[in-house]
Amino acid sequence: MKIWVDADACPKPVKQILYRAALRTGVPVILVANQHLQLPPSPHIRLLRVVSGFDVADRRIVAELAAGDLVVTADIPLAAEVVAKGALALDPRGELYTVNNVRSRLSMRDFMAGLRDSGVNTGGHGAYSQAERQAFANQLDRLLTQAGRPDTQASRCR
Repeated sequence: MKIWVDADACPKPVKQILYRAALRTGVPVILVANQHLQLPPSPHIRLLRVVSGFDVADRRIVAELAAGDLVVTADIPLAAEVVAKGALALDPRGELYTVNNVRSRLSMRDFMAGLRDSGVNTGGHGAYSQAERQAFANQLDRLLTQAGRPDTQASRCR
């Protein structure tokens, strides 16, 4: 398993949890971004820099990932593509996208975009909370455990 990170919009606490998990377990973490990121020194963590542009990072992630990999993203269209390829998609707020829920999430996203386009203020996510950070770390623990990584206590990384 490799962990791919849609890194340009990924919250810093999520990146830190992923860095610690990579250092502890040896799972490769690849951050895909269109800007330079400061990474901790590790053979298990690397930056894949892409040019700026609409969905460039998303397309690169989809092209590179393999079935069974994990993608960390808040981008629901990307999550739908990831799931369709047989990989896992995890939202930074801790929600795991699956074949059973990603289509409904995509429909809701499109519905909300339509409302916003018609001038309705739909609000948005609040600030990234400690509870969401905890939910992400817990879900990452479960996924790494299922992938056969014996030492996966991401909770120790918080």
